[in-house]
Amino acid sequence: MIVDGKSFRTLWLGKDNETVEIIDQTRLPFAFVILQLDSADKAAAAIRNMQVRGAPLIGATAAYGIALAMRDDPTDKNLAAASDLLMSTRPTAVNLRWAVDEMKKLLTPLSPNARVRAAYIRAGEICDEDVAICSAIGDHGMPIIHKAWEARGNPDRVNVLTHCNAGWLATVDWGTALAPVYKAHDAGIPVHVWVDETRPRNQGASLTAWELAKHGVPHTVIVDNVGGHLMQHGLVDLVITGTDRTTAAGDVCNKIGTYLKALAAHDNHVPFYVALPGPTIDWTIDDGVRDIPIEQRDAAEVKEITGKALSGEISTVCIVPDESFAANYAFDVTPARLVTGLITERGVGRASKTGLFELYPEHAGEDFYGN
Repeated sequence: MIVDGKSFRTLWLGKDNETVEIIDQTRLPFAFVILQLDSADKAAAAIRNMQVRGAPLIGATAAYGIALAMRDDPTDKNLAAASDLLMSTRPTAVNLRWAVDEMKKLLTPLSPNARVRAAYIRAGEICDEDVAICSAIGDHGMPIIHKAWEARGNPDRVNVLTHCNAGWLATVDWGTALAPVYKAHDAGIPVHVWVDETRPRNQGASLTAWELAKHGVPHTVIVDNVGGHLMQHGLVDLVITGTDRTTAAGDVCNKIGTYLKALAAHDNHVPFYVALPGPTIDWTIDDGVRDIPIEQRDAAEVKEITGKALSGEISTVCIVPDESFAANYAFDVTPARLVTGLITERGVGRASKTGLFELYPEHAGEDFYGN
């Protein structure tokens, strides 16, 4: 995507073709800072501290984390240690496990001397595959926005509401939920995005709004509680969110607050779509509410907020009483029954086991026709 006239991905290899460079997302939207990751420890810290975030990007960063570990020490012991370290960083996003398993499967049979080059090649492939997947998600999702625009009867604009950040900053490029928006905008469809602020970390206000502004997409930032009101008054034509993990039955786990948007959309007959790449599907579980681990993060993210003062100074302030406790659940699960459709790199399908098996028949078991 474009930042101040220059094309960027969210991570890439530095000039030495070994060090990994990333955009430090904790510094956005007030500063554009590039960080160098030169070890598996630094890759793990970047994931844990959310300098990189979003399920696809977490997976890509973990893949390069394994490559960095192999550069330093390509032994079986270090491969196992680096895999465990990276897997421990974020419990919810399934892409993390998928990417680490991909790297281990490739590297385990190889001799230590062959592992470094193979690891860097595969990590690069994972990144390129993610770009292609997200671009295809955009291609399949754009007709949904075009259809909503035609149905609206107002040629001035079509309104899409999104939650959290599922744009190119959450992936290697293009994004998931925002890929159809970018494709629609570039095709001349007058798309406007309602951007939830997404407390407590404000990924919508800080990241989604930033990248939409850089790409020139019209948008309006709203507080999280406004979505239902907008839907009641016909100001939302469709909702598109991302997902960090999708069950085999079509339940979706996304940033906290997504479930409430799905309920409001259902009550107001607003289509609710979820955009996701295939590696985000966890084929081992059906019941998202019961089986997906929900990350609970530091309460400071709820009690404190960082912003730019009118003087221009960046500062962090406390917004609740010192004596108060705070809970910080990072994700919630939206049941499949509330999802209009899943936008994938293979097309748009129903949020159900049958719908997913139709898109990904290689995962269908003998009980396919019975589910």
